[in-house]
Amino acid sequence: MRIDIVTTFPEMFAPLGTSILGKAQERGLIEIRFFNPRDYSKDPHRKTDDVQYGGSEGMVMTAPPLLESVEAAIGGEGKGTSRLILTSPQGRLFDQPMAVELSRCPHLILVCGHYKGVDERFIDLLQPEEISIGDYVLTGGELPAMVIADAVARLLPNVVGGYASVEEDSFGEGLLDCPRYTRPRSVRGLEVPDVLLSGNHSKIAAWRKRMAIEATRRKRPDLLAKYEEIR
Repeated sequence: MRIDIVTTFPEMFAPLGTSILGKAQERGLIEIRFFNPRDYSKDPHRKTDDVQYGGSEGMVMTAPPLLESVEAAIGGEGKGTSRLILTSPQGRLFDQPMAVELSRCPHLILVCGHYKGVDERFIDLLQPEEISIGDYVLTGGELPAMVIADAVARLLPNVVGGYASVEEDSFGEGLLDCPRYTRPRSVRGLEVPDVLLSGNHSKIAAWRKRMAIEATRRKRPDLLAKYEEIR
């Protein structure tokens, strides 16, 4: 998979070069590239924002540098296999099913919104999918783009060591994950549940499912209601 990120602050994405995603890039499992709209700005100071027509506070990202950045990311292959995404608080809420859907795409282009947003003509001309990571506003789209890139990339084959562990994550079946334990067996008087030491895999699976349902009931009853609806 290739992930292209259109941002005026590529230096913010250093975390994507570390840990699991860093290793995935070294192994050629994913490729992450950056396109800075400043490189396509015709302004002598490489500006990519301007005041709004009609007045009002806050700057708006200009359309031409964004358009050219995306066109450079698409290259000569055309938009056919690319998914163009604009991070925006007005977008569809990002969730695990959407991450799974995007992980099947060979090429993602993530455009980081900024300031009061982007010139509407960028949206009119390229029709990006607008995606939000929550009902709140950040200083820019870089953090949401990192969240989307991480959530999608870790679902690719061989990026995470054991893919079964990804399938068992929270939201994988519509439930939160069950409690997890590791060594030592006793921590300040608290013991590992006996069933996990039994070696009986069917009992362990049943216990984990029961605990996942209980955790979801306590922490996210809204998810449990959806889960029970489709069962």
